[in-house]
Amino acid sequence: MSSDCRDFTGDWDYRLLPANVRIGHDCWFERKESFARFRSEQPTGLHFGDRVRVYTWTTFNVEPGGSIEVGDDSILVGAVFMCARSIHIGRGVIISYHVTIADSDFHPVDPDERRRDAVANSPSGDRQKRPDFTSEPVVIEDDVRIGIGAIILKGVRVGAGAEIGAGAVVTRDVPLGCIVHGNPAREQ
Repeated sequence: MSSDCRDFTGDWDYRLLPANVRIGHDCWFERKESFARFRSEQPTGLHFGDRVRVYTWTTFNVEPGGSIEVGDDSILVGAVFMCARSIHIGRGVIISYHVTIADSDFHPVDPDERRRDAVANSPSGDRQKRPDFTSEPVVIEDDVRIGIGAIILKGVRVGAGAEIGAGAVVTRDVPLGCIVHGNPAREQ
């Protein structure tokens, strides 16, 4: 397999992205592989505001019904986005390495339904027979800082100016300006 250094230096042709990816002015994306699992069929499946920077291992795993919005001046250093429905990142947000933001569990919780899902998802399965699973939007407001390895789960709203500590697991809303750490994340 031949590789061109432009493929991972941000010097690649952004016009190769799907038509439903909207890019603001002066954005920069280090690796085109960040978009390899982008499958949104929404009119706008991914929208970047102005001056957004997307570094290294950031990946956008977006299901056909999902859409992600990233506000102006945000920096994504190596986040993993798992989106079935909706993830909104505000302006001036900094998200560190190995952060996972997921708006769904991507499988049913009930054990019998989970087995059905595994069979439907198998190589010989029929994905049309997958049982339903829950998805709830994730909203991260402006000027939030998220530390290395944090996990933000479905249905969470992180208030403007909040800080999420390294390794925190966020399962509930975080108030405006609050600093949280731990598993589950709690105010410090």
